[in-house]
Amino acid sequence: MTNGAPLDVLHCCNHVLCVAKPAGLPVVPDASGDESLLERARAWVKAEFKKPGDVFLGVVHRLDRPVSGVVCFARTSKGAARLTASFRDGVAEKTYVAVTSEPAPAGSAAVEHWLLKDGGRNVVSIVPEGTSGAKLARTELRVLETKRGRSLVELHPISGRSHQLRVAMASLGAPLEGDLKYGATEPLPDRSVALHALRLRVPHPTRDGFVEVTTPPPNLAVWRGWKPLADLA
Repeated sequence: MTNGAPLDVLHCCNHVLCVAKPAGLPVVPDASGDESLLERARAWVKAEFKKPGDVFLGVVHRLDRPVSGVVCFARTSKGAARLTASFRDGVAEKTYVAVTSEPAPAGSAAVEHWLLKDGGRNVVSIVPEGTSGAKLARTELRVLETKRGRSLVELHPISGRSHQLRVAMASLGAPLEGDLKYGATEPLPDRSVALHALRLRVPHPTRDGFVEVTTPPPNLAVWRGWKPLADLA
């Protein structure tokens, strides 16, 4: 079931659907029973193309519930297989922006950690290399601006580990605004985390070229007043 909320469609073709996810909306149905982005997108496709039966949409990657930004779905099984491979093999290029609750170390950095997820608590920890079940996470980041004790950071996940960007910034002593799970001391008014999937560039699954989409951060106070955002968007 959907609540009729509009879907912000960024790209749609025979094989690919890219949309903008609001913070607070899960990508797929979860234990909360709340509407998911997947359900909203299926309803849009069904109405837009007057589909009489069930609508296929393949989930090829995800964003954390409190995170906003670009999400890509596959509209065909062939698209799903090829897009999934692009994300798995690191071919998909993802650009995020974040606002930290403490100043981040200036400049650019490459951060590597071995991460272990506690599925029961939905928390990821940095652990020693060789820990059973741990996965290597690689993140490249660049601090774009720092003012009033906060920083705007551009992030590029080289791997695709759960919570890896949030953990990476917390490890630098600069947890993301609103990210109570990883060190922020105050929530944001909408309970979001100040992390936004700004841009996605992924090979088209059936033809030459790329699908490249961008969506600006939410119109919330935490994202306002950062000059570099205009250049990135």
